[in-house]
Amino acid sequence: MDGARVRTGGTEPLASRSAEPDVRALVRPHEVHRDLYRCPRVFALEMQRLWARAWLYVGHDSQVPEPGDLVALQLAAQPVLMLRREDGGIAVLHNRCAHKGAPLAPEGPGRAARLLRCPYHGWSYRLDGALAGVPQRGGYEGSGLDAAAAARGLTPYGEVAVHRGFVFARARTDGPGFEAAMGELLDALDLIADRSPHGRLRVAGGVLRSVVPANWKIYLENVNDALHPPSTHVSVTDSARRLWSRQEAAQPPPPPLAMRQLLPFGSGPEFFDQMGGRLLPHGHSILGTRQSIHTGYGGLDAQALQAAHGHDRAARVLGFAPQNVVFYPSMALKGTPQVMRVLRPLAPDRTLLEAWAFEPEGADPGALRSALLYNRQVFSPLSMVAHDDLHLFEGIQRSLAADGNPWVSLHRGARGDADAPPPRDVGGLDEGLLRNQYRAWAELMAPPAGDLP
Repeated sequence: MDGARVRTGGTEPLASRSAEPDVRALVRPHEVHRDLYRCPRVFALEMQRLWARAWLYVGHDSQVPEPGDLVALQLAAQPVLMLRREDGGIAVLHNRCAHKGAPLAPEGPGRAARLLRCPYHGWSYRLDGALAGVPQRGGYEGSGLDAAAAARGLTPYGEVAVHRGFVFARARTDGPGFEAAMGELLDALDLIADRSPHGRLRVAGGVLRSVVPANWKIYLENVNDALHPPSTHVSVTDSARRLWSRQEAAQPPPPPLAMRQLLPFGSGPEFFDQMGGRLLPHGHSILGTRQSIHTGYGGLDAQALQAAHGHDRAARVLGFAPQNVVFYPSMALKGTPQVMRVLRPLAPDRTLLEAWAFEPEGADPGALRSALLYNRQVFSPLSMVAHDDLHLFEGIQRSLAADGNPWVSLHRGARGDADAPPPRDVGGLDEGLLRNQYRAWAELMAPPAGDLP
């Protein structure tokens, strides 16, 4: 790797071009090798192993409310369809006709009515993927088609699980089941869904998409990096402070929502450290277990939540305002505002980022307005906040090819020779949140039994 070879300290190759690399050697207890971000062979193995084994966020069932509704998307670099079956369940199928491999639907939302029909030769499939019809069927008599794989119809992506409307899938089954893999994250997802008096979220307001010219892990690290906002986003917060200071005399506090969303980015390191984090198994995490830059948003009707969920549950819901809940490796969710980022890797140096907003059904419309405003201000391609990050991500991707130390430091907060395994709580600035991601990376990148070298 590094082109043809993986090197440590600069001279000794970890793997030759012809040998299957031991990619786990790229991860040390407190540092990782730059080839994790750059090497095409590592990226290909990630798709085959890590992204195929992990439970990945696919979509939300509110995107496919009726039988035949579908969304075509990329999942672990594979074209797939998420669609509502006739029986009301959710299917995740490979988006390729069993005949010649043509895609059955273009990327994005669509509608199949009762059948999926291939635009190339007209083969058709039921909403569960079963083959329904083949044009010129008589031409296949005696051909053996009925015993061929093509006759079985569309290939399921793998196992599918739905929790509170959130649809997850994994291609391989050599790992923990859905509930075991998610663990405490399911409680976090429940708290966020219960921001609705009906206990139900729905996708609203469309999606913001950006292609990030950097490796997916660079972005995912940033989601758990609470030290960067005071320096990376200083121009944004300084501008917001100057603007608000000119208006503050004419408009009594609290500041308008736009300012309440931007000003906390300028909080000092002590604030970010005190907000706390929780490391969970399988690379998952919660940043902002005690407080976050979103804590003061408000916008929900406490009485409505108490009437719907009871006093104690409503108090837990209202008190849960994490900075980021990371569903490793594909998704990061915020509780307030209800926004979500989804990572879809395209290449070693290219990642599709999606920013979605959720509306809590039955809640004050201000909750959705808050989510939409946050996405525009922070994750939009026109956002000043996003430009700060994307400029740095692109520079990191490019500069990692430079000569010098090939190892990236993750030492902050480390004590002793190795971190205690999760679950455990840490400070908000502890890079243990990042080290936890790479512990899971190494586990998921282990060669499965029966894999070809």
